[in-house]
Amino acid sequence: MQTGENEQALRKIIDFTRLLSLTLLIVHFYLSCYPAFQAWGLTKPLVNHVVLPLSRMVIFKTVLYAKASALLLLLASLIGSKGKKDETIRIRTIITYCLAGVVIYFISDLVLGLHYPFNTVAILYISLTSLGYFLIMSGGSLLFRMIKLNLGKDIFNKDNESFPQEERLLENEYSINLPAIYNLKGKPRKSWINIINPFRGTLIGGSPGSGKSYFVIRHIIQQHIQKGFTMLVYDFKYDDLTKIVYNALLKHSHLYPVKPVQYVINLEQIMHRANPLEPHTMIDITDAIDSSRTIMLGLNREWIKKQGDFFVESPINFVTAIMWFLKKYENGRYCTLPHVIELAQVDYKELFEVLLQEPEIEVLINPFVSAWKNEAYEQLEGQVASAKISLARISSPQLYYVLSGNDFSLDINNPDEPKIVCLANNPQKSQVYGAVLSLYINRINKLVNRKNQQKCSMIFDEFPTIYFNGIDNLIATARSNKVAVTLAVQDYSQLKKDYGREQAEVILNIVGNVVFGQVTGDTAKQLSERFGKINQEKESVSINSSDTSISKSVQLDYAVPASKIAGLSSGEFVGMIADDPDNRIELKTFHNMIQNDHEAIKQEEANYKAIPDIRKVEYEDILINYNQIKKDIKHILNAVEHSL
Repeated sequence: MQTGENEQALRKIIDFTRLLSLTLLIVHFYLSCYPAFQAWGLTKPLVNHVVLPLSRMVIFKTVLYAKASALLLLLASLIGSKGKKDETIRIRTIITYCLAGVVIYFISDLVLGLHYPFNTVAILYISLTSLGYFLIMSGGSLLFRMIKLNLGKDIFNKDNESFPQEERLLENEYSINLPAIYNLKGKPRKSWINIINPFRGTLIGGSPGSGKSYFVIRHIIQQHIQKGFTMLVYDFKYDDLTKIVYNALLKHSHLYPVKPVQYVINLEQIMHRANPLEPHTMIDITDAIDSSRTIMLGLNREWIKKQGDFFVESPINFVTAIMWFLKKYENGRYCTLPHVIELAQVDYKELFEVLLQEPEIEVLINPFVSAWKNEAYEQLEGQVASAKISLARISSPQLYYVLSGNDFSLDINNPDEPKIVCLANNPQKSQVYGAVLSLYINRINKLVNRKNQQKCSMIFDEFPTIYFNGIDNLIATARSNKVAVTLAVQDYSQLKKDYGREQAEVILNIVGNVVFGQVTGDTAKQLSERFGKINQEKESVSINSSDTSISKSVQLDYAVPASKIAGLSSGEFVGMIADDPDNRIELKTFHNMIQNDHEAIKQEEANYKAIPDIRKVEYEDILINYNQIKKDIKHILNAVEHSL
């Protein structure tokens, strides 16, 4: 026990052991150099009577035995010694002292064989042996003063913050499995990130260059195609992901019960055409409201945080009325977004006369008609002009051409006609294109989230660049309909900026699978709290003038601190996965380095086939379509006028 009496007793034992070592060495000197001691007059009968019988002991039979015995007693006394620990002591100094001391201590035996006067031999032998002895004692005392302070090797607490992770490969017909390597108490171990239930939503995050696409998204695409998923891929930087989809489908299309067809909506390089406002998919007016809200908020991202305001809801209602009118007029023959844009530009008098022909939208347009009849033109302009100005930004012949076609229907997970649809964006024009693509996503969302459809994977790279109205509802309800949603963001703050704080918090908290690379700030803090705490050993050292105390304890601390998440390398990810009743996983949290076969991927990409040109469109054809839409609007106006 650490009591004063025990420590005092131990100190006396150590002192006695060291004194015994010195006594053995002095007796050895007396016996080995007896003629010299005799000449110096240092021999006494009483001393001889005590010491000379000791020469018959085993340890004094040879010089080596005597010196080794003295050295062993010295080392024993050093092991139990205490002293003020010194952080400046270096191992190189200790090794130098000890090696030099051992060499001098034992090589001094050669002096006894020199043919010099016995006085000179005795002085040399005693001096060298004593020097070696004291060098060993100095080195040993330094060693035992330093060794207990050697606690700071893991200065970043890397090993202490490691924890066991899932090392089994857990597969099912829906899973995403990523091989990885993690650190456990300083030893690398193989592990797996098993996203066995992607239908609970997957959020992938990380700053630019952290490896979201290269280490995670490409594998989700390839593995889901191998497992027969239909797919919607939002490719922000076309054709990074579209090329992966195209070549994976070429390789694995035979695994589908019905071979899917890949479609690409590209607003710059026209490939396929599709009408996001297909009239037969708009069941009731709420579908028109959702579509109107999506396109208007996509074009005016700052409105997302102002939903409910008069001058935000008014343009949405205005566009909704136009959409629903076109849906009902002649069975939806002219129900396309280009027709909505063109009809919105018509003068109030003609426009209201047309819209009033549809009783279902009378409630929606009544505020506008009232303002017009009461000559409240400033209010009317404020209500309607923002809609006209916003829609005018996507009024171009090329966009009209893509948005008014019918190459395919948007029910991508129809078991009889499975599809893989890629939506191509351009970072330089993302605000305009993103709004149009948001409308496609909104309509596809309505159609895929139904029962008895084929399993579907929806992957959104750079998710904040689009406006997905109802993403939280999709994640919450699509699990039972086998729809897997994967969202990729750079940072939580980016999500807050584009979707507002409340919506961003819902998205972050509702997803079941979280995979994040390097992020900083609030994102890192929230992730650290989400991953929880683990038991970690804590060591503290207290040094005073006479002693050193070292204390150890076990405390709960963050498994992955925010500072560590902020310093992750490319390809290094932290996260937490969700399990299901059929596949229970105890070790859900991970912090590891995803393993990609870089050479194999490089070779695979070198052998990629280019995405073929689907159609060659002459600009004259685009202009013909553009002018035809304008003629359609004039036809509607004339037809309504004649009917009045």
